[in-house]
Amino acid sequence: MSRRTAAWLVWSLYGLTICLSTVWSGVGLLSRDGSRNALYLIGEALISLAAPVAFAIVAALIVSREPRNTLGWVLMVPVGLYVVGGPIVSHIERLAPSSPEPTVPILLMAWFNTWNWLLLIFPLLLIPLLFPNGQPPTPRWRSVGVAAIAWASLFVLIAALARQINAGTTPNMVFDNPIGVLGKGTVERLVGVWIVGLLALAVACAVALFVRYRRANETEREQIKWLLYACALFLMVYAVGLVGRLGGTASVGGYIWGVFFGLSVIALPAAIGIAILKYRLYDIDVVINRTLVYGPLTATLVALYFVGIVVLQRFFVVLTGQQSTLAVVASTLLIAALFNPLRRRIQAFIDRRFFRSKYDARKTLEDFSVKLRDETDLQALSNEVVGVVTETMQPAHVSLWLRPVGRREAGVGD
Repeated sequence: MSRRTAAWLVWSLYGLTICLSTVWSGVGLLSRDGSRNALYLIGEALISLAAPVAFAIVAALIVSREPRNTLGWVLMVPVGLYVVGGPIVSHIERLAPSSPEPTVPILLMAWFNTWNWLLLIFPLLLIPLLFPNGQPPTPRWRSVGVAAIAWASLFVLIAALARQINAGTTPNMVFDNPIGVLGKGTVERLVGVWIVGLLALAVACAVALFVRYRRANETEREQIKWLLYACALFLMVYAVGLVGRLGGTASVGGYIWGVFFGLSVIALPAAIGIAILKYRLYDIDVVINRTLVYGPLTATLVALYFVGIVVLQRFFVVLTGQQSTLAVVASTLLIAALFNPLRRRIQAFIDRRFFRSKYDARKTLEDFSVKLRDETDLQALSNEVVGVVTETMQPAHVSLWLRPVGRREAGVGD
C-alpha cells in the first residue's frame, strides 16, 4: 500500500470516527436523564468521545507519516471496533426487550458481541511489543506476536463452538448456537485456561519492552519513557479505583475518579504520538520529575490541611464551645507557609533517589564555585575545570584552551 493510499484510508476512518463518536456520545449522554451530574458527564464524554478521537488521530498521524510502522495500524483496530461495534451493540440493545427470533444476522451480531473486546485488549498488549518502530525488539520476539494472534483466534473459536451465545445486553439475551458443541462447563474450563495464557502473554509483552529499553539508544529510551509514564499513570488511577471501589459508583468520589480515568486513557495515545512523532521528546524527564515532586507534595498538603482543620476545630470547641471559621483560615495560612519548604525538601529527595546524576552535577558545581573563589594557581584551576566538565557533562573528550594575554590586555604600554 502506498503512502498516499494509507493516508487517505486512515484519515477517512478518522473523519468517520469523529462523526459517529459525536453522535453516539451526544445521544448517550442526553438519554441519561437521571445522571446529569457535571463530573459524570465529563467522565463519560472523555471515554465515549475524546478517547476514540485521540486513538484515531494518533493512528492517522503515524500511518500517514510512517505507513510501514505496524504500530499505527495496530492503533487503528480499536478505532475500527468503535466504528463497527458501536452500531451493533446499539442495535442488539434495542432488540433485547422484544426477545427477537434468533435469525442468522442476530446470531452473528450476538456472537461478535461476545468476543469484540479482544479487538481492544490485544492491540494494547501488542503496543509494548512493537513500540516504537513497529517491530519486535529482536526476531525471536516475533513468536510472541504470532502467539497473541493465535490466542485471540482460539477465544473466537471457543465462542463460535459454545452451545449458547450470550449477547451481553441489558436485558440479557441468550441464544442456542446451531453449530455449538461445547457445554457450559467445558467452555468455563477452557476460558479459565485461556485467561492464564493471556496473563502470560501480557507478561511477555511487558518484558519485551524492557529488553528493548536495555538495547535502545538514547532517543529510543526517551520514547519508551513516554510510554511507561502513560502506562504508570493509567495503572495508578485504575488501582485507586479498584482499591477504593470507585468505578461505576454514583458518588462524588466515583465521578471524580471517572474524570481522571478518562484522562489516563487519553494519555496512552497522547504519549505514543509524542514519542513516535518526536515532539518535545526529551521533556519526559521534566514531566516525570514534576510528577514525582508535586504528587506527594499535593497529597501531603491536602492531608495537613484537613488534619489542621479537624484539630483546630476541636481546639475552638474546647475553648469556646462552638466551631469557628478561624480554623479554615489558620489551616490555609499553614499550607501557604509550608509549600516552599516542603517542595524544596521533596525535590531534593527525588533528585537524590531518582535523578542522581542531576543531583551530583549540581553538588559538583556548588563545590567548584567554592573552590573557584580561593584558587590562585592557574594550572590547578585548569585541571579543576576539566574535572568538573568531565564529571557533570560526561563528554567523550575534553580539552581546555587558554588564550594568551596580549601586552595591551595585560596592561603593559608600548
